[in-house]
Amino acid sequence: MVELLERVCVEVVQALSASGAGVSVMAGDGVHGMAAASDPSTARIEELPFALGEGPCIDAFASGRPVLVSDLADGATSRWPVYTPAVLDAGIRAVFAFPLQIGAARLGVLDVFRTHPGSLSRAELGQAFTFADLMVMTLLDGQERADVGEFDEMFEHRAELFQAQGMVMVQMGIPLTDALVWIRAHAYVSNRPLSEVAADIVARRLQFGTDHA
Repeated sequence: MVELLERVCVEVVQALSASGAGVSVMAGDGVHGMAAASDPSTARIEELPFALGEGPCIDAFASGRPVLVSDLADGATSRWPVYTPAVLDAGIRAVFAFPLQIGAARLGVLDVFRTHPGSLSRAELGQAFTFADLMVMTLLDGQERADVGEFDEMFEHRAELFQAQGMVMVQMGIPLTDALVWIRAHAYVSNRPLSEVAADIVARRLQFGTDHA
């Protein structure tokens, strides 16, 4: 399924004159389950909202509405104070996030990135919505064809992240929500995916103590 989603992301880039495109699959509570992207650089950018806890992707998923940012340099910092500088440093100037949903069920978000500012045209918006629908059908078709073990593997690190939160909570003596903030901060500073940091915590390769507070 990831390979198929990656191919669709490449088509999105070509159709919308974008620098990159990514798709993130999320659980109902917004926890990141899987990502695919048009290229490795975009894949790292696609991980940023989940390491930082903010961004157009997360807002689009929460609201069920597209979040269209034609120029990140024009006031976006006030909305996403950590995400915006990080993406600008990566050379991205515009982000367009489209929720993937069918009825009330939310599956994730399609993100389109550009290295130059500017809005999507009406025709490009129509194409983006078509690609979002294609992503939904791809995910639903993959879910139907995958056996339970394959589908569960997509969300395996969700449970691992919860376990890591609990371990950091105990190690630092802080609330569970604060533990997630520390994990996200470490992922951002070390430039690593959130899932990798969670795996290291669970495997006790990485520990947080009172000296971190």
